[in-house]
Amino acid sequence: MAHYLAELYSPKPAWLALDQDGRRRFFEAVGSGMATLSALGVEAIALGETDAAILHAPSQKFFAIWRAPDATAMAALVSGIAASRWHDYFDTINATGPGVDLGGHLTQLAAL
Repeated sequence: MAHYLAELYSPKPAWLALDQDGRRRFFEAVGSGMATLSALGVEAIALGETDAAILHAPSQKFFAIWRAPDATAMAALVSGIAASRWHDYFDTINATGPGVDLGGHLTQLAAL
């Protein structure tokens, strides 16, 4: 069953203080780890800047939505993100789990 990760994140002072060369090296390291994750079936669905004008907008500045074929691949993604030192530079909230359709989700909510 497919698993999804919704990340919300904002830069930390360490990121804002990092010069352009340091940022480039960081992004190169992140990119090099993507081949392994892609081989596991992990894919980035959408990434971008959050819309601060939307009702109930988050305080985080950016989002990323990921899909993985199973819990093992999702765990590899979350571990890979942490190993990249992402969390040294970005304050991140992760929400992950198997995806269900609307009816399945309403059943989850009704079961509470």
